[in-house]
Amino acid sequence: MTSKNSKTARPVRVGMISLGCAKNLVDAEIMLGSLLKSGAEITNDPAEADAVIVNTCSFIDAAQEESVDAILDSAAVREANHRGQALIVSGCLSQRFREELPKLLPEVDAFMGIDQVAQVGELVKEAMARRGEKLNIHRSTPNAQRSKQKVQAQLADLDKAKPSAHDGEESLRGQAAFGKTKTVLGIGTQHATRNTPAPPLLDVTARPIYILDYETPRFRLTPRHFAYVKIAEGCNHPCSFCIIPRMRGSHRSRTQTDVVAEAKALIKDGVKELNLISQDSTYYGLDLRANHSRAISSPEKFRAAASSLPVDATTLCSLLRELNALKGDFWIRLLYTHPAHWTDELIRTIAECPKVARYVDMPLQHIHDDMLARMRRETSGQYIRDLIARIRAGVPGIALRTTFIVGFPGETAAAFDTLLDFIRETKFERLGIFAYSQEDGTIAGKMTSQLTDKVKLRRRELAMAAQHEVARAVSESFVSRTLKVLIEGEASAKELTTAKVASWEHGLIRGADEDLAQLKGRYLVARGEADAPDIDGRVYVRGKLPIGRFAKVKVIGHTDYDLIAEPV
Repeated sequence: MTSKNSKTARPVRVGMISLGCAKNLVDAEIMLGSLLKSGAEITNDPAEADAVIVNTCSFIDAAQEESVDAILDSAAVREANHRGQALIVSGCLSQRFREELPKLLPEVDAFMGIDQVAQVGELVKEAMARRGEKLNIHRSTPNAQRSKQKVQAQLADLDKAKPSAHDGEESLRGQAAFGKTKTVLGIGTQHATRNTPAPPLLDVTARPIYILDYETPRFRLTPRHFAYVKIAEGCNHPCSFCIIPRMRGSHRSRTQTDVVAEAKALIKDGVKELNLISQDSTYYGLDLRANHSRAISSPEKFRAAASSLPVDATTLCSLLRELNALKGDFWIRLLYTHPAHWTDELIRTIAECPKVARYVDMPLQHIHDDMLARMRRETSGQYIRDLIARIRAGVPGIALRTTFIVGFPGETAAAFDTLLDFIRETKFERLGIFAYSQEDGTIAGKMTSQLTDKVKLRRRELAMAAQHEVARAVSESFVSRTLKVLIEGEASAKELTTAKVASWEHGLIRGADEDLAQLKGRYLVARGEADAPDIDGRVYVRGKLPIGRFAKVKVIGHTDYDLIAEPV
């Protein structure tokens, strides 16, 4: 792919800003891989780029604001430095507001959805052509600086008119719009005139159906020693607070053969940690069964469906066992499991597979029965307590990570106190807290008994204070123990004093940690089995060890959330 305007033919240079979760990061990696295959160059310098892609998140209000900021900031940088640069918006914001964004964000030259990630090369060319046409018509008229707050408010108003994520979107099934793409045609159509450029390209499927495969080009953005492996896409759960099913579509699993092929290639390339991700990893494979029904979210229905599968059926257990049998020294980390879909077989599989990290990410959201019902989580408080007991008994030493939502509509003081007691009693090794975000387009967004921001933030502070006590005790319990860790790299003194972990998807798990001040000098940064990349604690190691390799260390101290160790 070469620039038409370049005097000497050279590859088109593309920059990318990727926001949001690890699943969105994999989409960004696919786009970059597809761009490289098409002949483009990737650049980290926006001033050099012929096109910039902003891969957006729209999970909660704060993430959406971050996406709008990135889009408008990119447009402002373009106006100052490179007015011919094409601006492309991809990801969840495009999916959530696919029909409204072209009018709301005229600065953008193209909008693309999740289904279009592998066709990004052609979309970049189209966006660049539209940008060139726009400049030819408005050669000397720069875009006015936009108010980020105003755009965000307009998005919120637009979303209020949409049906809820679980009710209205289902009406698409069986209609022509389902699985189709709305695309504004290219330059030279009836949309473009001498004084009016063609509108932005819009290539966004109404309800996504794409799922990557092993043959899809991919350029990894993670360090060489770990990678994310997306085993499925979409979600079937009816959670009342969540917009993701509307943006990402129904659950769809990759074949086990395809996932294993990717894992083999990653291990051969030096990857030491495979992080399995999807919206609900425990549902993996269930949609591949013959004549499957998606209405099996409850524990009872899921167990019945799982128990009726043939012996050779694809499930999370069969995938874990095949990955565990691959040659090499590596970890398999299981992320994004749903409590309703755990089985005794999964517990046994983790216990019997030594390469599967003794770590489970299982968002619970609440423990009070009324709140679980209002959240449409399809689990009860007692079911959750029993499940945790079964997991800990079946896999000794396992680290449990979870997240909770506080300030949900109708959460009484008594319900919140029940959650606080549960946090103190259960002693989760890793835990994050969300203050409830009222999302238009969700069932919970329309509920009465919405709580004030002041109450929500206060409850988040109290819940994190309760977990802070637990976290210090957990860290203390590791002192004098020998751990296997994965060495990430070196950390300077400045990095140590400002160390922080924050993630939209994991509840901003880390508050202020005054004990970090004790970390002076140079350390290696490592992670143990209990620490997922970017969202959990760290192990700071005094000494020299090979980066990107496993090592044995002895824990000699701790901060609130992190461990201090030395090589064995």
